Amino acid sequence: MNIYNRSTVKDFYTKHSACKETLEKWFHDVEASSWKKPSDVVRDFNTARTIKNNRAIFEINRNDFRLIVEINYEKGWVFIKFIGTNSEYDRIDALTVDQFKKKKEQKLRL
Repeated sequence: MNIYNRSTVKDFYTKHSACKETLEKWFHDVEASSWKKPSDVVRDFNTARTIKNNRAIFEINRNDFRLIVEINYEKGWVFIKFIGTNSEYDRIDALTVDQFKKKKEQKLRL
């Protein structure tokens, strides 16, 4: 799988160093995967949960953090939509969140 926004992962573990090793392993494992359907995600990550809108939620550091991605199974792309603490996760809608949309829009305006 191709992960669209790796810098998001690096930025997050720079601020939360306790999850660096886990996020690097997640990134490596996802890159080595070839998911064609939601059950493939759960097969590779037994603590992951797939939801509507081609999204999956991953537990990071035994559920200290949450990572939400949107997956384009046909093209083999994974887009990170949210990464944060459990308290931050509790305040978002996992089906629609795009934590990085504002950053993308700002770049387009420049």
